[in-house]
Amino acid sequence: MSKPPLLGLVDYGSGNLRSVQRAIEHTGGECIHVQSEADTTNCAALVVPGVGSFGDCARQLRETGLWEVIKSWIGTDKPYLGICLGYQLLFDSSEESPGVEGLGALRGKVVHFSKSSGLKIPHMGWNQLQIHKPSDRLMTGLGENPDFYFVHSYYPVPEDDEVITSTCTYGVEFAVSVTKGNLSAVQFHPEKSQELGLAMLRNFISSL
Repeated sequence: MSKPPLLGLVDYGSGNLRSVQRAIEHTGGECIHVQSEADTTNCAALVVPGVGSFGDCARQLRETGLWEVIKSWIGTDKPYLGICLGYQLLFDSSEESPGVEGLGALRGKVVHFSKSSGLKIPHMGWNQLQIHKPSDRLMTGLGENPDFYFVHSYYPVPEDDEVITSTCTYGVEFAVSVTKGNLSAVQFHPEKSQELGLAMLRNFISSL
């Protein structure tokens, strides 16, 4: 019987690591907390969750040396899964933290929901996905309009529509999942999205 794939959870001192780890282990993966490049040696994939602000997260990653670890990992097209801020950080910049550079793995910027929409910000709770690429490794078998759990005030606007695998509508239609090569990322929280979230994580793990 083959060993479960080892997923490296990037640990920079904050974030919802425990719930993400539980979800990964429940869906057939093993986890190691990555605090240095040495920790990635046997990893089949890197997982970058994130809570808080774009600027604070980028600063903590830089201060711990993990920023360059992530950049190098993505630069060699190894499997990557970004969740929430781990998705937003892939882009060039964010309105949340002017002057702070993102990873630049995907072209585009992260913008704030318009206050003129009259909708509550942050966008919090369950919302339906419109799946654009049902054969994508994360989206396979999730159904036509699956519900996932969101908590965010900002969302990325990719320059390349081809990377977008699903969208969601909250006042505006926006990209909630992307895939480029072996890189995948989502705005919602699969670890908080019950059976469909676990199914998505299972998809990712089975693709390794």
